[in-house]
Amino acid sequence: MSFNSSSNALAQKLQSRDATREPTWVRWTLLTIAALFFLGCLILPLILVFVEAFKQGLGVYFQALIHPDTLSAVKLTLITAAIAVPLNVVFGVAAAWSVAKFDFRGKSILTTIIDMPFSVSPVIAGLMLVLIFGTQGWMGEWLLDNDIKILYATPAIVIATIFITVPFVARELIPLMEAQGTEEEEAAIVLGASGWQTFWKVTLPNIKWGLIYGVILCNARAMGEFGAVSVVSGHIRGETNTLPLHVEILYNEYTFSAAFAVSSLLAFLAIITLIIKTWVEIRQEKQVQHKQDSSV
Repeated sequence: MSFNSSSNALAQKLQSRDATREPTWVRWTLLTIAALFFLGCLILPLILVFVEAFKQGLGVYFQALIHPDTLSAVKLTLITAAIAVPLNVVFGVAAAWSVAKFDFRGKSILTTIIDMPFSVSPVIAGLMLVLIFGTQGWMGEWLLDNDIKILYATPAIVIATIFITVPFVARELIPLMEAQGTEEEEAAIVLGASGWQTFWKVTLPNIKWGLIYGVILCNARAMGEFGAVSVVSGHIRGETNTLPLHVEILYNEYTFSAAFAVSSLLAFLAIITLIIKTWVEIRQEKQVQHKQDSSV
């Protein structure tokens, strides 16, 4: 008993130590640099956005938020996210399942394509859509003949947002599914479960927290996308302006109070997203710890 207790105490002592053995002053220096960086580059600017938003008083603030152009921008932003996020969830789950569960030719090409929006500038993504759907684009003449409007309208904004947010769900699920392996799915199939039953009863419960995490990131990027949407929207006030584009227009017109008021709305949505993201991470860690304890 004494040997076991001493071994457990030694193990806990080793686990409690830091992964590295730098002197205390090095660790505190690094922590101070990191804290100053986040405070100066992230926290302080965010606080200043809210300070400037309420600088002229609550009346001016709420007047900017209930302006018809602002409400139109909010509506378009929510519609875009409501379309782009579910589509990317379907694609992300299918792509992650294909990459993690199957071996096939072109697997590396698929993963490269998934990562493409990370490496391509959003402005370039918007220009690609102009080359496809514009008047002089590949499909421009056919679209004009059939009276179909995609560019400088909601469809182009949705397509651009989908392109930019494609990797978030898939890239969150691929390593999770690869780490889990295929044993549970194979066991379910051996017991007579169909493909859909295996997915709903085995795969989905195992990836639900990772999926929620990917959806949160995808939704945050969809609502905050600027570059690609700016190229394809046409900046038509009250029709094709999302919240980030509306902020730019207000700022360029020197209506700073309204610009910061709308910016604070985006910042508030970002804070809510971070809170939900943190909650999901905590739940996911608890679930992993519970599984480890159960296996022991």
